Amino acid sequence: MDSTLRARLAAAGVDPECATTIELVRDLLARVGDKWTVLVIGALAEGPLRFTAVHERIAGVSQRMLGHTLRALTRDGLVTRTAHAEVPPRVEYALTPLGRSLADTVAHTVRWVQEHRTEILHNRERFDADTAVTP
Repeated sequence: MDSTLRARLAAAGVDPECATTIELVRDLLARVGDKWTVLVIGALAEGPLRFTAVHERIAGVSQRMLGHTLRALTRDGLVTRTAHAEVPPRVEYALTPLGRSLADTVAHTVRWVQEHRTEILHNRERFDADTAVTP
C-alpha cells in the first residue's frame, strides 16, 4: 500500500491491522480482476499443465505475460510449480486447494454472466441509445 493511503487511513483512525487487510484485499482484487489470471485459473481447473499447454489454451497471451501471471499466482499460493527431474526437464503448474476455491468462484461468476447476459446486453444498448450524442 502506498504511504499516502496508509497515512490517510491512520489519520482516520483505522487500525494498522485493518490497513494491512485493506491492502491485501486491493492486491488480490487487482490480481483476480486481471483477465490473464482468470484465464490461467480456468485452464488449470482441468488439471495440471505444462507451461506450453497453458500457453496454447490461452489465446493472445504472450509467454512473458503468462510467466509473470504464473509467478504471481504461485507467490499468492494459488498455483504450484513442480519441476520434475527428467531429461529434458518437465515443469507442471497446478491449482492448490486455495486456487481451486478461486476457480469455483470464477466458474460461479461465469455462470452468473451467462444467466444474465440478455439483460446486461439490453441494459447496455438502452444506456448507449439514451446517451448517444445527436448531431
